[in-house]
Amino acid sequence: MESTTDNVRSQMRKGVLEYCILCILSKQEAYASSIIDSLKAANMIVVEGTLYPLLIRQKNQGLLTYRWEESTQGPPRKYYGITEKGRAQLAEMDAAWQEMVESIETLKK
Repeated sequence: MESTTDNVRSQMRKGVLEYCILCILSKQEAYASSIIDSLKAANMIVVEGTLYPLLIRQKNQGLLTYRWEESTQGPPRKYYGITEKGRAQLAEMDAAWQEMVESIETLKK
């Protein structure tokens, strides 16, 4: 059974996943499994069923693009990349995140 603390963490993670995806893709193109691996490495546990709707939404908003690449291990992979619109959105999210962190730090004092 999930504790209240786990539930709070889960809700907070969901709120920043789109930001995290743009951060990952701002460094290099990636396919879904590698995005999940990057999120897990940062303790942002997410499953494919959560990731794919976010990727589709961001693509439909013009923040991401994708291309297919043949794989030596199985079917072709869909590699996602960030667009210029996505980079602009990421810059806005960076500013909003910094503002929120400063606000919370002010409230904690």
